[in-house]
This record gives sequence, C-alpha cells and structure tokens, in this order.
Amino acid sequence: MTRPKHLYSLSRRSLLAGGAAMGALAVSGGWSRALAAPLLTVESLTLDVNGKAAKVFAVKGPTGEGIFAKEGNRLAGAVLNASRAPAVMHWHGQIFAPADQDRARPDGGELVPGGTDQVDFLLTPGTHWMHSHTLSEQQLLAAPLVTREADAGDAQDVVVMLHDFSFRSPEEILASLGGADAHGGHGAHGASQPTQGMAGMAMPGMDHAGHGMGAMGGMGGGMMGPAPVGADAGHMGHGMGGGMGAGMGGGMMAHANDVDYDAFLANRRTLADPEVVKVEKGGRVRLRIINGGTATAFFVSVPGLTPLCVAVDGSPCVPMEAEAFPLAQGQRIDLLVDIPASGGAFPVLAQVEASPRRTGLILATAGAPVARIAETADRPQGLLDLAFEGRLSAGRPLAQRKADKVFPIMLGEEAGYRWTINGRTYGEGRPFAVSPGERVEMAFMNPTTMSHPMHLHGHHFQVVGIGGRRFSGAVRDTVMVPPRMPVTIAFDAGPKGEWFLHCHHLYHMATGMMAVVKVA
Repeated sequence: MTRPKHLYSLSRRSLLAGGAAMGALAVSGGWSRALAAPLLTVESLTLDVNGKAAKVFAVKGPTGEGIFAKEGNRLAGAVLNASRAPAVMHWHGQIFAPADQDRARPDGGELVPGGTDQVDFLLTPGTHWMHSHTLSEQQLLAAPLVTREADAGDAQDVVVMLHDFSFRSPEEILASLGGADAHGGHGAHGASQPTQGMAGMAMPGMDHAGHGMGAMGGMGGGMMGPAPVGADAGHMGHGMGGGMGAGMGGGMMAHANDVDYDAFLANRRTLADPEVVKVEKGGRVRLRIINGGTATAFFVSVPGLTPLCVAVDGSPCVPMEAEAFPLAQGQRIDLLVDIPASGGAFPVLAQVEASPRRTGLILATAGAPVARIAETADRPQGLLDLAFEGRLSAGRPLAQRKADKVFPIMLGEEAGYRWTINGRTYGEGRPFAVSPGERVEMAFMNPTTMSHPMHLHGHHFQVVGIGGRRFSGAVRDTVMVPPRMPVTIAFDAGPKGEWFLHCHHLYHMATGMMAVVKVA
C-alpha cells in the first residue's frame, strides 16, 4: 500500500540553501528551468485509511506532493495527467497578470488521461493550493501551492493539508444527498473552449468561462435590490422566499455536515497514525493550514502552545490570538507558534464543526515522547460563526474608495438539493458584468439552513461588512456566509476574463451554487 510522502517542513535556512531536491524545481527566477520530467504529475494511487484500501489521486511535484516555492518564482513547466481520469486543475488563490492568464493552461480545457500541458505564470505569495474543479476533488485531487513570502522570517514552515474522506465515490455521495450535477449540460459563455460541462471547469486565465448570474446595479433602497438580468419575478420569489420558508424562516435549524465521512485526514493520515514533524527546541514554526475538505469546516487549535494568526487565505493580517481558529472549506490560515526551549510534543488539531471528530498531526522535538491522541474530542464544537472574522484586520487593506458597482447576492436552498444564487443555478442567467479596475462590492445574504464558503476565482477581496457593521476586515479569496448573517466583500476587478464565484462546499457547487463575474 502506498504511503504518501510527507508534505513540506522547511526552515528558511534550508530553503535559501537550495538543496538538491529544491534545486530540481522547475521554476524560474534563479532556480533551474523546466526539466525533462514533468513539473507536476496527477497520479492515481492506493491509500490506506484505517486499514482499508482506497483509490485516490495525488498531485506530485519534484519533492513530493504539491509545490513549495519562494516569492518571485514562476511556475513554469509541464503538467502531466498520469491518472486514469480527466483532470481539471484550479490554481486556488493565484492572481494572474494579464500576460500570464492564458499561460496557466493555454487550451482552456480538461487534461485527458496521458495528456500534458505547459504552464508558466508568476506565483502569488502566500499559502495557497491547487485542486480539481470536478467531483474528483473529493478523492483527494488536491495539493499545496505555497509560495514563501520574502518577509516570512526565520520560522520553520509546516504545511498541514486537511481533507474529509469517504470510501464512497463522489457520485454516490451526491446521489445520497438527492442532488444532480447541475453543470453537465452547460458549456462556456463567451470563450473559445468547447462545451465541457462540469469536466471542463476552472482553468485559470479565463479560470473559467461559463453561464452565470444576471448582473445587478446598485443596492437601491434595500438589501434585495432589483431582480437579476434574465430572471423573472416568480423565479426570484421561489429562490428567495421559498428558500426562506424552507430554511430559517420556516423554523428549521441551521446545520452542518450533510455528508457522513469515514475519516478526516491531515496530510493524508488520521490521528490513529498521525504525521510527526520534527521541530527544534526554542524554534519558531509557521503552520500553513489548508482546508481541502469538500464539505467540512474545522476549528484549528494547538494545545500547549499559543498560536498567533498572521495570515488568512495567503494574505497577511494584523496578528491575532484565539483558542480555536475557524477554517471553512477552501480557506487557509497561517499560525506562528514558539516551541519551548524545554521541547516536547504538541498536537495541531482540526476538529469538525458541530462534531467531536477531529484529525491532526504532532510537532515534536528530538526525543520527546509522543502520546496517542483520540480521534474524538471530549465534546463537540459548535457551528462556525463570524466572531473571529469580525476581529480580523488586513495587513495590506484595499485603498479606501467608493464602490462603482454593488451586487446583492441571495444564496438559496430549494427542494431536490438544489442550491442557487439569486434564485438561479449555474447556467440559468448571465454573468455579473464589471470593468477592469472597478471597485466592486458584493453583499451576500443567506436565508438557507447551511453556511456557504463563497470563493471568487482570480481575485483577492476584503471583508468590509458583517451584519450592519462596516469595517476594514481581512483580505481573502474565500469567506464564510452563515445563515441569517449578511457579509459584504469588496474587490477591484482584475484583468479581462470570466471568473467563477461559487460555494466551496463541493456538492453545493455541483448542484448549482455558482455564477460568473465577467470582467470586460
């Protein structure tokens, strides 16, 4: 049975020294250029999960899973799909310059088994990741894409990749939820790639084209705003009023974890057999934690140490302490911890929201005894809320300016496991239309029974409102929108193209909760 290689644990000294393994990375900017071997390979492999074999995917770089680079590097080389299934890679968190966006994947389509693509783009600094934009993401087709910041200091980097895992296929999971893939019949809108449905989504550059929501103008006199272009009032009422009645307005309680998972993984291992990462006595560690879960949010804690949040979604924030840090699907968090001079073993735990179940790994100094940690905590966590989000401040906030366009966005829940944006599923409307450089605000409202981590491709945005409070919050690319709590984001529209806006709960996205922001 294949045991995956550990994810990266690198000190700044070892990174700057280069080393044979790191020197093989096919990036430009002082490191070697593309080699004969692929820069990235998507592989099928067998993983042992709690003593049972599972067929999964992996994305291998020159030194193991994923890519670990440094600020100023370009990702330049070949991507090989050596698996037995089509691959559609999304470079989550990457901001593409106009000259680079067509080089992320030039053909704009899926990578067939045995196929190869060339990529060449400047890497966005910070803790990011890459993952499939199809249902195969559930089968661990994801990996870190971490670019160490020039000002990261002397800390040892430890990457923690979280997953929810099921022995069932994602198609079985979707069927058990009562849903159907909403993307199978919809091709690209205004782009040159062929119609590919769900399998052809999310190549950066266009990152991806597709039918989306109707654009709305200003907020008008209230939060609802006018109906979206292409939507009739009856359909809007079904998506909003119906969602209200079936959701919070109808008395149903908010909930999480609509998928029953067999295990939760940290770097592809459970707490029954956790990864143990060697750290130095008196050293400083930067935990780069990525929630690659498809339908699961976590609370992260480091018992015995005092973690300091220094970045979220790869963007710096004003340092912030907390006992437990919420982490929605698709989000990342960077935590600094100082290891005592006396040494010891310290767990890094990720507990499922609204559940006692958890996963994690262990930081341990040489010779420290490592105790077994139960996979179930003493008590369950609650639901993720925005208390921590409301305390965050951006390290590099957006410049203050008036919004050029404001879009009210109502997240909807309908019968048949149908999840909508402004009463529409993906493909039923037209894109949100903006122009390059425009300041755009989006006001999310969620009357449904579940939280929705909303992710925008090709951009980083700032959280500027929670409820009725305006503030200068964190810069992110994914924000959690819980039931009954409006969230407002602001961003400056990037280069021309069509960029997905979607819920990062895989099965909500697959059944319709996705739209397009068209920059033209």
